[in-house]
Amino acid sequence: MNNASIGKKIRFYRESKKWTQEVFAEKIGLSLTYVGMIERGEKIPKLETFIRIANTLNVSADVLLSDVLETGYQIKTSLLSEKISNLSAEEREKVYAVVDAMINNI
Repeated sequence: MNNASIGKKIRFYRESKKWTQEVFAEKIGLSLTYVGMIERGEKIPKLETFIRIANTLNVSADVLLSDVLETGYQIKTSLLSEKISNLSAEEREKVYAVVDAMINNI
């Protein structure tokens, strides 16, 4: 399992909330050192702790695990679809053109 990718996702969602590691550690009841080790991929939290992290970040576990799940591509597709739906019609067309060109060149 790629512990680093899970830690990066946790860091990404923590930073998207503009929380420092200190604030996050306090919210989930863990030491600052342990939070840093999780985010660097040095430690994998117990399931109970992982659930607390996901709930505190208000993100589903499958999103945090999307890089290590075999069905992760479905999760990524769903997240990209959501991002694309928030674009203007003109911006969506540009994204579709880029993706189409990339697929045609594979």
